[in-house]
Amino acid sequence: MDYKKLVAERIKENVELDLETIERLIEIPPKSDMGDFAFPCFQLSKVLRKAPNSIAEELKNKINKESFEKIENLGPYLNFFVDKVDFTKNTIEKVLTEKEKYGASDMGKGKNITIDYSSPNIAKPFHVGHLSTTAIGNALYKILSFEGFNCIGINHLGDWGTQFGKLISAYKRWCDEEALENKPINELLRIYVKFHEEAEKDPSLEDEARMYFKKLEDGCEEETKLWQRFKDLSLKEFKIVYNMLGVEFDSYAGESFYNDKMDAIIEEIDKKGLLTDSNGAKVVMLDDYNMPPCIIKKSDGATIYATRDLAAASYRKKTYDFYRNIYVVGAAQSLHFKQLFTTLKLMGHDWADDCKHVAFGLVRFADKKLSTRKGDVIFLEDLLNEAVEKTLEVINEKNPDLENKEEAAKKIGIGSVVFAYLKNNREKDIIFDWKEILSFDGETGPYVQYSYARGKSILRKAGEIKGSADYSKLSSKEEFELVKSLGNFQKSILHSIDKLEPYIVTRYVIEVAKGFNKFYNAHSIMNAEDDATKVARIKLVEATCQVLKNGLALIGIETVEKM
Repeated sequence: MDYKKLVAERIKENVELDLETIERLIEIPPKSDMGDFAFPCFQLSKVLRKAPNSIAEELKNKINKESFEKIENLGPYLNFFVDKVDFTKNTIEKVLTEKEKYGASDMGKGKNITIDYSSPNIAKPFHVGHLSTTAIGNALYKILSFEGFNCIGINHLGDWGTQFGKLISAYKRWCDEEALENKPINELLRIYVKFHEEAEKDPSLEDEARMYFKKLEDGCEEETKLWQRFKDLSLKEFKIVYNMLGVEFDSYAGESFYNDKMDAIIEEIDKKGLLTDSNGAKVVMLDDYNMPPCIIKKSDGATIYATRDLAAASYRKKTYDFYRNIYVVGAAQSLHFKQLFTTLKLMGHDWADDCKHVAFGLVRFADKKLSTRKGDVIFLEDLLNEAVEKTLEVINEKNPDLENKEEAAKKIGIGSVVFAYLKNNREKDIIFDWKEILSFDGETGPYVQYSYARGKSILRKAGEIKGSADYSKLSSKEEFELVKSLGNFQKSILHSIDKLEPYIVTRYVIEVAKGFNKFYNAHSIMNAEDDATKVARIKLVEATCQVLKNGLALIGIETVEKM
């Protein structure tokens, strides 16, 4: 039963407000002794011309109290206390009936959402910074899909630009073919770094790079073949990491895909009278919006990524007719997306309002900065492998006889890194600390995994459940708070969708794990005072495990049955 909806319906029977407005006004009190739901009567006072306190007092006496333990007014608030036995029974049985579908809905049915995420640069390392966009985008894809939206995951590969001219020049001068085949990204990074070192001594290399990129733009055979080879080798390497993370995409249409679509966009901008000459470049002036111009064509006639992004947005609208068009890209690109969306709006595309930049912060390693040009990067594959190795060391120390411990170490280790990236507000910088990330105590992935595995261990010991549950026995604070937490699963998902913030779901599973451990430490399950209490507690454990599994799955983390 949806108690919030029930509260809203009971209020609606007595006031002249629409159901949606009432639901929006309903709050969760800060303390459990103030009730489970609270309705503020301030808005009603304008309509009824009475003090909010008086309205709350009157409503308390009028509202149907069925399914509620009591209804009280506290000043201007109407506080609802749900019938604990009814609530507990409904919540646990709903989880156990719906299982992996618990928390899901069809609210997004018929609505397409394009999500642009990950998008590494071809021929450059897939480094630790890329995990933010990959993990956030993958989580949003799963969360939105869970609520019925039709998501299209797009890997907008950085597979075009002047860096390919530099790479072709570097390849012709310094490439080791054997190294390129064995470790392509490492070799491409090595020659890319060498190019910049040598270009500092000999600036004419930059001119050579521009010449090679021009040949690539003109479709010259040799340069095109090299570009395609760099791309194929890079994608092969990237997919190793995506397989480790369990991440998939519906489209790998990168920047180069839009090369033949930009002339039409430039022509459209020009026809709308938006194109202006500025020092030889073609731009859209955005002075009225307190932004610098959006450059459409550089003075040498070359297009830049803003032009390709305009073409990409137009293509996505025509192809997918999106309800929302989401870009999971670092906060440093905020101005670019403001310029992009404003330009689209000036072009007469009202759907620009449906485009959203989902920004995120940086990843820091004890003040160490990452630079591809200097070769100072931490490969994501290496980081994930290290997480698995470190986790296996912990397992060997704590539970050396664990079955399938290598598989468990993989799920826990990789999951712990993903969890750390999704634990806080996405715009907050991540300070990478192995000790914290892999800890089995505190607000970490391993802590939640251990809580789940502990619950599954109890269920294995319990075996087949016989007898009926007496949910009235789950009356302690620890038990009811855990049940309430389970009941809030979909609310956390919808809040996450509203804010486009996966961390809301991540924090939710932490709170469920904490609530479960409080319950576990306070109450005997297998040696409960009677069979009816035992069965009720076992069912509460089962429901908790199901919700933890569902929640972790939404943020891209697999659970382990034993630890």
